[in-house]
Parts: sequence; C-alpha cells; structure tokens
Amino acid sequence: MMNKELPALNLPGADLQLRPDEDSRKGGLEVLDRLRNKWVALTPEEWVRQHFVAFLMAERGFPAALMANEVALSLNGTARRCDTIIYTRALKPLCIVEYKRPDVAVTQKVFDQIARYNSVLRAPYLIVSNGLAHYCCRYTADGGYRFLRDVPEFAAMVGMDQNM
Repeated sequence: MMNKELPALNLPGADLQLRPDEDSRKGGLEVLDRLRNKWVALTPEEWVRQHFVAFLMAERGFPAALMANEVALSLNGTARRCDTIIYTRALKPLCIVEYKRPDVAVTQKVFDQIARYNSVLRAPYLIVSNGLAHYCCRYTADGGYRFLRDVPEFAAMVGMDQNM
C-alpha cells in the first residue's frame, strides 16, 4: 500500500496488517499495532511507528515483549505519551523513541520534547525518526548526549550499559 499520504520510508518493508477503518465515514485504513494488540488509525506518524518497530525487532533484535507503544507518563503534572519505550530485561527504560510524520523535519524542538520525557524516565538512549531520517543518541556521564552512527542492536545497547 503506497500513496502520497503514506510514502516510501528509509526503512525495510514491514509486513503490516491493514483493514478499512471501521468508521466508514472516515474512509481511511487501520493497522494492527502488534505491541498494543489493537487496531489503530493508519496516520502518517503511525505508518512510521509501525515500520520502525518492525525494523527494531527484525533488524536489531529488540524483543517485542520489552517494547511498548503510547506509554503514559506525567510531566510536571501534565499527562503525556511516549511513542515507544524499550525496556531492559529488568524492566527499566532503556530507550525512548519519538516518531514524526515523514513531512515533519527532525529539529531541536523534537529533541527537546524527547529530552523532557527523559527527565522523567531516565533512559540511556533516545531515538527520533520521521521514517526518512533516524537519529540515535546515548546519554553521557557529563549529562549530555552523544549521537551514534546507527541504531545499535538490542544486545549491544544493553551491553554498553552494564548497570542495566
């Protein structure tokens, strides 16, 4: 399924289950979110999320059982939602992933958003993707972040942080 609303991404193809939206007035599609085990509206951002999650599992060895989509958190008394959180086997946050539609540029504002989420979760890794450009960074001991060349495999990500 490709059209101008859901463009080709800079990610491997994903075997997504799609169906017409149950609300026939919308005329859109839904996709089965394997992590939430429910059908959700197939928006451009969801298109990116589903492909990126499939990439993490198939190409980088991230276990589905340690990943969650749309995780609620409280930030300064305000309810927020993280797009995806990846946990260690001890169920500590390992990585937060933030998605944007392909037509939304990944800017400092996007990194500021994910950094605010991380002030609550304290994950050692952050990833931002709009499906075309992907950025992964690792928290450093001096309180900053170091950008990595690529998204590490799950085992390497856990191995880089022995306290996980």
